Amino acid sequence: MSDQEYAEGRAGLADVVRLVVRTLLYVVLGAAALAVIATVASVLGPAIALDLYTPPVAAWWTVFTAVVVQGVPFLLLGAVVSAAIGAFVPERVFSRLLPRNPALAVPIAGAAGVVLPGCECASVPVAGSLMRRGVAPAAALAFLLSAPAINPVVLVATSIAFPGQSLMVVARLVASLAVAVVMGWLWARFGREEWLRLPTARTTGSGTSRSGAFVGGLQHDFLHAGGFLVLGSAAAATFNITVPRSVLDVFTGSAWLAVPLLALLAVVLCVCSEADAFVAASLSGFSPTARLAFMVVGPMVDLKLMALQAGTFGRAFAVRFSSVTWVVALVSSVLVGWWLL
Repeated sequence: MSDQEYAEGRAGLADVVRLVVRTLLYVVLGAAALAVIATVASVLGPAIALDLYTPPVAAWWTVFTAVVVQGVPFLLLGAVVSAAIGAFVPERVFSRLLPRNPALAVPIAGAAGVVLPGCECASVPVAGSLMRRGVAPAAALAFLLSAPAINPVVLVATSIAFPGQSLMVVARLVASLAVAVVMGWLWARFGREEWLRLPTARTTGSGTSRSGAFVGGLQHDFLHAGGFLVLGSAAAATFNITVPRSVLDVFTGSAWLAVPLLALLAVVLCVCSEADAFVAASLSGFSPTARLAFMVVGPMVDLKLMALQAGTFGRAFAVRFSSVTWVVALVSSVLVGWWLL
């Protein structure tokens, strides 16, 4: 082995070591942030409520903290996957895996969502990274919707939440995948470039290593999306303490009103897709189709997800895409529920 090859080998090993150390550092910092949030919520939140003599403040703080703590780990997972795609995956890989025709690429990308065990917080930065790598927006958006809804973790959680009701798991898989594919096709057909602010590729310079690009991408995606996660969580907490439970009870007796009600409730509660099945199972007063709508809509349209989409792709996109997705998800839930449940 020549001295040059030896030096290059040592340099490559050093890059790998630095990458591992920096990744572990960000993971530790993320865990520390969660610990700080949980500590502040448990200590400072009740103290503030007592000082102000307003129990709703404690309730708001509890809901807000729960949503943030629930979403941050998956947001960190999505940032890691996004940074890894941008730094280590060549652009030609996606051109080989996905057909050039968007009509064919959309269902393949939608089915590929089964491989990412994360929630909607993780799907937004990953979809943005895919677009930066040259993937057609229609295919990336299909992946964005399907990944948090049909991955194995979600399906196993659904089967546990609904024991002996295997058709509920099948219905969730079919309805969610149908929404992702239909929305991808709709965007390919009717979407306009001016509605979507494509994420710009991060320039790292000729002297920056792949490990440096990975760390820079991880820091950018996590900090950028984290702010919008906090904003959406605050909106969800506000709804939880302002809408009386008695108002929700009025709708349980009507099949026509129960389905759109739970579809709207999924938007504002912002329950993580790995946990929403247990929430749906607890809503025993509602019909199976209504509970299916809650589980189909939640991973695709909620307040924190809309905030993340607005920050990543632009407000014009988030408003249009989320509105149409909600309607398609509602229709898909009703049709699949009528067919299987």
